[in-house]
Amino acid sequence: MENPPHARRNLVVLVFSNLLAGVGVASGAAVGALLAESLGGTSVAGLAQAVSVLAAAVASIPLATLAQLRGRRWALSLGYALSTVGALLIVTAAVLGQLVVLLVGLMLYGVANATNLQSRYAAADNVGSTTRARTMSVVLWATTVGSVVGPNLAAPGAVVGSGFGVPDLGGPYLFSVIAYLLAGLLLLSLYRDPAGGVSGRVVPAGAVGQGHGDKRAEPRRTGALAALRWAWARPRARFAVVTTAVAHGVMIMVMVMTPVHMQHGGMSLQLVGIVISLHVLGMFAFSPVFGWLADRFGPLRVAVGGIGLQAAAVALGFTAAALAPDVAPDAGAHAGHGAAAPALDAEVLTAVALVLLGLGWSACLIASSAVLASVAEPHVKLPLQGATDALMNYFGAASAALAGPLLAWGGFEAVNTAGAVLLAPAVVTVILAVRSSRPVSDAQVTRAT
Repeated sequence: MENPPHARRNLVVLVFSNLLAGVGVASGAAVGALLAESLGGTSVAGLAQAVSVLAAAVASIPLATLAQLRGRRWALSLGYALSTVGALLIVTAAVLGQLVVLLVGLMLYGVANATNLQSRYAAADNVGSTTRARTMSVVLWATTVGSVVGPNLAAPGAVVGSGFGVPDLGGPYLFSVIAYLLAGLLLLSLYRDPAGGVSGRVVPAGAVGQGHGDKRAEPRRTGALAALRWAWARPRARFAVVTTAVAHGVMIMVMVMTPVHMQHGGMSLQLVGIVISLHVLGMFAFSPVFGWLADRFGPLRVAVGGIGLQAAAVALGFTAAALAPDVAPDAGAHAGHGAAAPALDAEVLTAVALVLLGLGWSACLIASSAVLASVAEPHVKLPLQGATDALMNYFGAASAALAGPLLAWGGFEAVNTAGAVLLAPAVVTVILAVRSSRPVSDAQVTRAT
């Protein structure tokens, strides 16, 4: 089926805007906790990540609502505009030494994460059902470049910032300001919604039940809760919502505690950095592969594979924790300080587990997003996408909050055990989706309301 007008240009714009925004997010992420600590002490260091994650969750539904009313162009552009203001406030907070200003800035800064996620749905609007998943995955893959480049801008950002009187920890956010501003301007000037007009009724190419000419009635409004109830009554849509949230929660829970566990086990900071970098590559670098697989073999099969990868990850993580020596974090556990060297098997297993964790997250996200992007009902599609992204971020924030107490109570073994338990709802919904009597094609699965 022929793609909408401007489809090729739209996809190029989405790739480059996502790349720029990825640089913006990663530039500040490397120093956010340190900046919060410098202004408010160690007790508030974790607020930097928490505030940004919660802001992404809160922003998901309003951005989706705006996309439904005015189109993706305005929704994504506004998201990056708010993030630009947030980055400017963070720089201001660094100069003035104001913690409250910093937290407000971080809230707006976190909107970029929600905007980046919703750009994958914008990509799906521009193509037919046969290439939907791989197109979404390519836009998501662009984040990989930003994730790699962004953290390396911390030192240059400090140098640039010093020339404007900005403290070292505020300097990297100047790059975030530029990146978000360029991403927003790129979308505002070049992106064109496939449906056209100001109503913003986004109709993906190849969607079923939309072929009634150009003069179509405005879709009725549907709230986030109503959209989730709609999905709950449909096995495949329910699987997509639950799997997105669960896969993200498991990934966050294990990932945020991995550096702490590795340090407790005497592994060096250099090794910690390598393992986390490999994890990020697993999350994004192979997303086009999972997109192709989802288009070729169906999103359900890819989701089953993703859940299996995450199950293998938590199993390996548990095994690595059992093999690693338990060295107290304040007992000179860092490598080169006389602590017992951790077992090589534990190091390797931890690295493999984090790679599998990222790969599983990628497979589940691409597969679930492909199902959500295939929803044809205009009154449900965008609210459901926003609600799912919000639920995903809320679930991730809750998982991160639980991970610390679990690590303190039962070690990394308890964290991975909890991750395995969290996978259960995804397993159940996938089984129900497979057993459902509904047709398995993306187009047919969303025909009924």
